Amino acid sequence: MDTSITNYVWYASYGSNLNMERFLCYIRGGKPEGSEKVEVGCTDQSLPIKESTYVMNYPLYFAKESRRWQKQGVAFIGLSKDEKYKTYSRKYLIKEDQFIDVVKQENNGVELQFDLNDVMKRGYRTLRDSWYGTILYLGKEEGIPIFTFTADWDLDVPFNNPSNEYLKMIISGLKKNVELSDSEIINYLCEKPGVAGHYNRADIEQLI
Repeated sequence: MDTSITNYVWYASYGSNLNMERFLCYIRGGKPEGSEKVEVGCTDQSLPIKESTYVMNYPLYFAKESRRWQKQGVAFIGLSKDEKYKTYSRKYLIKEDQFIDVVKQENNGVELQFDLNDVMKRGYRTLRDSWYGTILYLGKEEGIPIFTFTADWDLDVPFNNPSNEYLKMIISGLKKNVELSDSEIINYLCEKPGVAGHYNRADIEQLI
């Protein structure tokens, strides 16, 4: 591993941060398109030095009611790894301090203290009982650890459909950053808990 990036981690996003422009609002601050909240940004606003697509073997689902996104469902992943699950994510190579700042913003600015080495040893660690208060270690790439965050309830929560605006943000990331075709995006999203039963294939195609 390049010794100049030893204080970096991969942050893997499976939700609206699949869209890089949306994610950069967490780095630089600003209001993402379709969102109802202005993000404060990181203390260090340097841009990711690398990004790439990463497939997680954890289930994707939509739940809760987000004030950011029209008081409708947002994306989470379950905590049980299984090869049958293929959840697309976009991973960004950012500084550890930036990752911690992103986690704070996803937890509404609450001050959080955590040791990423401890998370790596445990596999995941719940910092607080909140939507994105559980840090999950996904492995390494190029010798650098990959982390994401989710909730600690692990699928035992009522599913809720996402808003058009939120789903469009995810679709945009899948199309532009993950480079999936329209049919691949439709197939990927239509059966996800929280989307299934609320959006049919034609609905998703219209959002694309």
